[in-house]
Amino acid sequence: MRDGHNHGSVLVVDDEETVRSIACRYLQDAGFSTQRAASGPEALGLVEDQSFDLVVLDLMLPGMHGLQVLRRLRQDGDLPVVLLTAMRQPAERVAGLRLGADDYIPKPFSPGELVARVEAVLRRVSKASETEAPFVLGGLAINPASREVTLHGEELYLTKREYELLVFFARQPRRVFSQDELLEAVWGYSFYTETTTVPVHIRRLRAKIEDDPTNPRRLRTVWGVGYRFQP
Repeated sequence: MRDGHNHGSVLVVDDEETVRSIACRYLQDAGFSTQRAASGPEALGLVEDQSFDLVVLDLMLPGMHGLQVLRRLRQDGDLPVVLLTAMRQPAERVAGLRLGADDYIPKPFSPGELVARVEAVLRRVSKASETEAPFVLGGLAINPASREVTLHGEELYLTKREYELLVFFARQPRRVFSQDELLEAVWGYSFYTETTTVPVHIRRLRAKIEDDPTNPRRLRTVWGVGYRFQP
C-alpha cells in the first residue's frame, strides 16, 4: 500500500486467473482491499453478502454474460462498476454504459490505467455522497459518505443489503413500509415470490442495531402492515 491506508474494497470479476491476479495485485499496491470472482453468479453472491466500493467486471464471462451481471447489479443498487472488454466493436461497451456502468477499459489493459480509472470513479462517487449529511438517531449514527454505521460509538459491520435497508428507513423515519414497498425500493423487485427475504433481513438488522433484538425499539413491526423505523 502506498500510505498504509485502505482506500476501499474492490471486487474483480474475470474468468482468467492471470487477469484477476494482476488486477488485484496492482489495486492492493495502490491501497485497496480486493476480492476475486471467476463467474457472474459467484460475483453476485459476494455482492449480496459483503460490502464493496466498486466492481471491476469482465464482459465476456462464461455462462452468465457480464451485461447480465451488470443488469442485476443495477436492479439492486448503484454500486460503481468499471467494465473490462476485449470486444473491438463498441456495441457492447455502449450497452454497458447505457445499463449504468461508470467506465470501461478495453483489453489488453494497462494495470496502471485500471487503478487510475478505479480511483477516478470512486472520487466522483465520493463527491456525490458527501452532499448527504450523516444521520444521528439516538445512539445510532450513519455516515453516507463513508458508509460507516456506529452504535454507541462502536462500528457495526453490515452487509450491503443491510446497510441499504437501514439507510432507506433512516431517510424516512416513522413511515410504515410494506414488504412489497421495501422489496421494490431496496431490492429493485416490483414482484418477488420469496416472501421471507424482507423478514430475514429485518431480523439480521435488528440483531445489529437493537440494544435488545427480542424487544426492538428502533425497527418496529406494524402488525398486518409492515415495518417502521423509530429514531
